[in-house]
Amino acid sequence: MRRLIIYVHGKGGNAEEAKHYQLLFPDSDVIGFDYQSQNPWESKDEFPRFFDLHSKGYDSVALIANSIGAFLSMHSLAEKKISQAMFISPIVNMERLISDMMMWSNVTEAELESKKEIPTEFGETLSWEYLCYVRKHPIKWNIPTCILYGGNDHLTSQETISEFADRIGATLTVMEAGEHWFHTEEQMKILDHWISNSIR
Repeated sequence: MRRLIIYVHGKGGNAEEAKHYQLLFPDSDVIGFDYQSQNPWESKDEFPRFFDLHSKGYDSVALIANSIGAFLSMHSLAEKKISQAMFISPIVNMERLISDMMMWSNVTEAELESKKEIPTEFGETLSWEYLCYVRKHPIKWNIPTCILYGGNDHLTSQETISEFADRIGATLTVMEAGEHWFHTEEQMKILDHWISNSIR
């Protein structure tokens, strides 16, 4: 059986990270996706094109996606034939995250509506268009999914990730000492163990 694994990186990442997963799945083809999309409406065009181009000829296609990469994948690939998805620190409630960032920056909804875009001190630009879009387009995802979440994730609360996992019927694994970005030796060991046991 020919299996393809597509890896979708998070913010600041790149397709080269897929090499890490090639070592874990020597019997599968693993490719990384260097996408250009900055928001879900752009991903709805770019992500399906990439998927259709690379998935031809495979018996099954699995998805590994990180952070914002998981969020964009859920918005754009929900209708695709994906055998299973493994999400690492996924962004699952963008409306709540934008609201949190507005609160951190003392920005009101009226201000954001008026100015349309407001840069923040922590490097993100708040966008009225983005907020309106995610309110109108909630995530609909029915693909079998496993989620790895770090207990110290500063972008998504444990309550939010648990609510989401329950809603889509995903298996949730929590590493209490984990962060949003899994990168230390211990965190990567847990991640590798989790992903090797999650894939079917």
